[in-house]
Amino acid sequence: MTSPNRHYRPLSQPLPAVDLLIVGAGLAGLYMLHKARSQGLTAHVVEAAAGVGGTWYFNRYPGARVDIQSLEYSFGFDEALQQDWHWSERYAGQPELLRYANHVADRFGLRDAIQLETRIVGAAFDEAARRWVVRAEDGQAWSARFLVLASGPLSTPNTPDFPGLDTFSGPVHHTARWPQQEVDFSGLRVAVVGTGSSAVQAIPVIARQASELTVFQRTASYAVPAHNGPLDPVFEAGIKADYAGFRERNQRMMGGFGSLMPPNAFSAFSVTPEQRDAMFEARWRIGGFGLLGTFNDLIVNPAANDLAAEFVRRKIRDTVHDPETARTLCPSHPIGCKRLCVDTGYYEAFNRPNVHLVDVSQQPIERITAEGLVSGGRLHRADALVLATGFDAMTGTLLRLDLRGRGGLRIQDKWRAGPLNYLGLMVAGFPNLFNIAGPGSSSAFTNVIVSIEHHVNWIARCIADLDASGQATIEATEAAEADWVAHVNAVASRTIYLTCNSWYLGANIPGKPRMFMPLFGYPAYAQRCAEVAANGYAGFKLTPA
Repeated sequence: MTSPNRHYRPLSQPLPAVDLLIVGAGLAGLYMLHKARSQGLTAHVVEAAAGVGGTWYFNRYPGARVDIQSLEYSFGFDEALQQDWHWSERYAGQPELLRYANHVADRFGLRDAIQLETRIVGAAFDEAARRWVVRAEDGQAWSARFLVLASGPLSTPNTPDFPGLDTFSGPVHHTARWPQQEVDFSGLRVAVVGTGSSAVQAIPVIARQASELTVFQRTASYAVPAHNGPLDPVFEAGIKADYAGFRERNQRMMGGFGSLMPPNAFSAFSVTPEQRDAMFEARWRIGGFGLLGTFNDLIVNPAANDLAAEFVRRKIRDTVHDPETARTLCPSHPIGCKRLCVDTGYYEAFNRPNVHLVDVSQQPIERITAEGLVSGGRLHRADALVLATGFDAMTGTLLRLDLRGRGGLRIQDKWRAGPLNYLGLMVAGFPNLFNIAGPGSSSAFTNVIVSIEHHVNWIARCIADLDASGQATIEATEAAEADWVAHVNAVASRTIYLTCNSWYLGANIPGKPRMFMPLFGYPAYAQRCAEVAANGYAGFKLTPA
């Protein structure tokens, strides 16, 4: 076996030493850096991109915007920040979200500790020193007491291995690695592969530019309207007048958001069919994820779920003029078992004469040629190709690292059958290694900013408690880890989430172990994490300094 230290500086040369080495300068990395400094800890952030922002740095595709309302999808840890910052839209677009990330970096003076255009390739735990030795692709290395992975659950793009992809004569763009310069599709024949969240946002914009747009759909998506628009200043002022109360109310909501449209606490079967449709319609007119909160049993009762699913399918049939296209766009799986999409004009785009839909479940993509895509034996000519094929979610980024814990244990071996962890925060055999918004946490089912703040605050408290009690390391026990993974899957088994193949299960990546990775249930998750800390970090093994 090759030594994990093969690219490090010789150990006789002291490495730059910090309390925390943070991987990633997205919103999680920025807040972790700020929080660490506020506790008097030294910290360094390493980021592969040329700028801060993470998700909002890379995902620049046409129409990219957040699917949580802007006033909720924002930091709440600093009152002045949330009072001073003004969002221009109900659902902020990518350029504005990137400006927000840069504003946070500047406002809190974080840039001096952020190293850009530097890719971490591995880290090994030095058991004698009780420190992590972290190395970059260019040979730089650091020594850190704690390693915090803030690389995000959706940061490694999934590019399917289409035969002939490298022979395509035109430009190929992945939605998650979009060029910084504007891409103009005017007058071009464009092929979009995928109909998930990114595609649902991009397709209406590309359709207005392209001479022809052909969409290749494997699995239809449910999309609910955003009804986006300028943020009402009177509404904004009302929220800001009690922003603390607004945040506190959201903390009590399933998912850490939704107090703008609270979920109802009764069953879909407790009202008449006419009342039910009227309630679905009222939430449809408001827009956003609130549709799934119309009744309290849509996620746990398949029969109730099908009522909501059929409501959306009727909307699709009412919107799309061509009956065959409408039929193809209607999903058959339960609504919500894949991530719900929030759209602006997605279904309407298929009424345009220049937009065509190909069902690759019936006409698989066989290969890509210089001229276009061959699907079902037919060549679909294209001048440009857009891959809206999502991510190797939750685990993809970590499993691409040469990450080694005690005894040289590789993360690839530890997670061979799926991502074992405790609380979604730590992994047995990997002391002082924290993961933010990863598998085993509730991040995928929350306003992710709420999960980021929760995780960072928990990590910061944990480090403070270790220092106060004279402990050098903390790591999950294998027993706690096994119990936690069983708990995550037991919770999922009581919902509709196991009824379809989704990235929650890793089903979008060929050969990836099938394990339900995120935990459904916030704020119960936050309460459990608080109890663990209050009980002396039950389920963790602490080693004295």
